[in-house]
This record gives sequence, C-alpha cells and structure tokens, in this order.
Amino acid sequence: MARSISKRLLLLLPFILLLFRSTATADTCIDCFTQSTAAYYPNSDQQGTETGACEYGQLGATLNGGDVSAASKLYRNGVGCGACYQVRCTDPAHCSNNGVTIVITDSGASGNTDFILSQRAFAKMGQDADAGASLLSRGVVGVEYRRVSCSYPSRNITFRIDQSSNNPYYFAFQMWYQQGNKDVTAVQLCETENLTCKILERSHGAVWATASPPRGRLSVRMLLSGGDDGDETWVVPPNDIPEDWTAGSTYDSGAQVQ
Repeated sequence: MARSISKRLLLLLPFILLLFRSTATADTCIDCFTQSTAAYYPNSDQQGTETGACEYGQLGATLNGGDVSAASKLYRNGVGCGACYQVRCTDPAHCSNNGVTIVITDSGASGNTDFILSQRAFAKMGQDADAGASLLSRGVVGVEYRRVSCSYPSRNITFRIDQSSNNPYYFAFQMWYQQGNKDVTAVQLCETENLTCKILERSHGAVWATASPPRGRLSVRMLLSGGDDGDETWVVPPNDIPEDWTAGSTYDSGAQVQ
C-alpha cells in the first residue's frame, strides 16, 4: 500500500510543481503586460487636449512632453487621472520594444480601445519616424500595456486651485505632477494652527473639493494606495497653502513620492 501511494505521488509531482509555479507567477507578476488596442486623437495637433475629463486644462495637453492619453476603463471615474502606463504596439516590423510612457489626462474610447493617445505618443511607439508615420496611417493598432511609476525629477507635487473656487466658501483643487505608481484615494484638508480637518470628496476627474473649507493656512494630506506593495500611505507635504489662496493659483507642495 505504501509503495502504491509513493508511486502516485511521484506521478502527481510534476503537476503539483506546475500548480505552485503558476500560482507564484500570478502573485508576483507585477511587470506583466495586458493586451489591448489603441487609437489617437485625430485633431490633437500632436499633443493632448486642453479639455480633458481630468480637468488639467492647458497642462493636459503638454504634461509629460505631450505624451498623454485618454482612457476608458483605466480612467476609473477619475481615480486613474495622472497615472502612467508603458504602452507598446505589437507589430514587430514597426514597433519598438520600449514603446512610450503616457499619462492619463482624459476619459474616452474609440471602439474597443483602452487608450486614445496623442499623435505624438502614438507615433513614438514606432521604431523610427517612418515606422511612426506608418502606425498613424493605420489609426488603430494592437498594443500591450502595464502600469509604471510617473517621474518628474524637477517637479514637486503641485496643487492648482480650481477656477470654481471661492475663498473662503468653496475650495477645489487638482493635483499636478502626481508621482510613483499609487493612486490618490483620499484627501484631507487641515487648518494647520488648530488642526481643524475635513475629508474632501472627488468632485470629478482629478478635482477634489469641499464647501466651507477650514480657515487659515491649509495642509493637504493625501492617501496613496496600491502600487507594487499594495500598501496605503498618508503623505503630508511640508509646504502649506496660504490663507489668502486664490482661484487659478498654483502652490508647490514641496513633496515628491516614489
């Protein structure tokens, strides 16, 4: 009987090892690519759009040198705004191995595509200028993509007060130059002297807002979630927003995240 059981275990061993290997690969495959398709803005003037759903305005066209994209399911009701992805097309005759790194600045889809890239970003997936022109002539191409860290070495996270804001009655802002590969999933606005705090709501896109904000100098605290480790981390920037903040102004947070 013992010899029979041992023989069965030996026969099953390759399948058991394969199962463990498959499970380990699934759990640790943070660099895996997802298959999809991509199109491009037909009238983007090479760069992105200033009217994107993330509400970045002019920055939405020029962020990341204009290598930006609208996204469909990756937009995630605005949570995906500012996220970076490596996108590369899959035709070996025309496409480079590195593809292009884009930033999500808009929501949209063309057919079943996950991305609508700027013309500049779409052409950069090619091996050279001629290959990029060939890709543009197709309009839609097969791609593969993965989430990567955003990096702005010469920039800190910056707060732009939305034009809809009205001090001291209504406070709304966007986060520019979001870094790393985590999502901003919560924002707390605190008056720094008495530590009076409010939890902000995501109004739409990349805009966080609250009525009746705290008075005084303000500290914006961000909860970063996800990334490679899946952890949640509160980031408290060293620089405050002054009490006399005005709509349309930008304020350097003094913070960078990995």
